Amino acid sequence: MPTILQIETSSTNTSVVLTKNGKVIGVKEQDSSGYSHEKLLHPFIEEVLQQGGIALNEIDAVAIGTGPGSFTGLRIGVAAAKGLCFALDVPLIAVPTMELLARQVTTSVDRIIPIVDARRMEVYTAIYDKDYKELTPTYAKILDEDAYDDIENLSLVFVGSGARKLKELRAYKNAVFLTDSQPSALEMTMSALERFKAKIWEDTAYFEPFYLKDFKPH
Repeated sequence: MPTILQIETSSTNTSVVLTKNGKVIGVKEQDSSGYSHEKLLHPFIEEVLQQGGIALNEIDAVAIGTGPGSFTGLRIGVAAAKGLCFALDVPLIAVPTMELLARQVTTSVDRIIPIVDARRMEVYTAIYDKDYKELTPTYAKILDEDAYDDIENLSLVFVGSGARKLKELRAYKNAVFLTDSQPSALEMTMSALERFKAKIWEDTAYFEPFYLKDFKPH
C-alpha cells in the first residue's frame, strides 16, 4: 500500500496531494495568478501530511507533473520533488502534465485535447482518446483557423488554458471547451500508482522537467 506525495506546479496552480494505495488522504491546492509556488509549495506539503496523518519518512515515492508549462513553476516543483527523493531515498515518478488535464474529462468523447497557453497564438497540446491513451505526443502548435481540421468531425473536448484562444478563433461541430481547467495533482493518482507498481521510476539525479522549448527570458 504505497504512500505517494504528488506535486504539480506547471501552471498558476500549486497543487499537492497525498495518496495511500490510490486513495486521496490529503489535498491542498491554490490557483494564484502570481505564480506563488515558491511560497506555497512546502507549507502545502506539510499540510497534506498532517491531513493524512503521515510522517514525512513514511512516504514511499514522490510524483511530479513533468510539464510543459511555466519554466519557473516546473523548476520549483521538480527541485522540491528531487530534494525529497534524495533525502528520503525514495523513487521519483513522472507523470505528463497533459495527461493530468486529459484526465479531468470524464465524459465519453472521441478525442480529448489538452491545450496549454504558451504565448501569442502558440500553445502546447497533445491528443488523447477517451481512455486517456496518448495518440499524439505533446508538441508546440501555432493556432489558426484550420487548427485540428483533421478531427473536426469527431466529438472533442479541449481542456486547459489554451482552449480559450481556440474558442475565440473558430467553431467546431461537436466540441466542448473547458477553458478554466488547470493541471492538478489530483489527476495524478492512478498513473502514479501504476508507475510505482511497475517500477517506472526516474533517474532522480538526471531528471529534468519537460520544457518542450528552450527558455527565453523575453
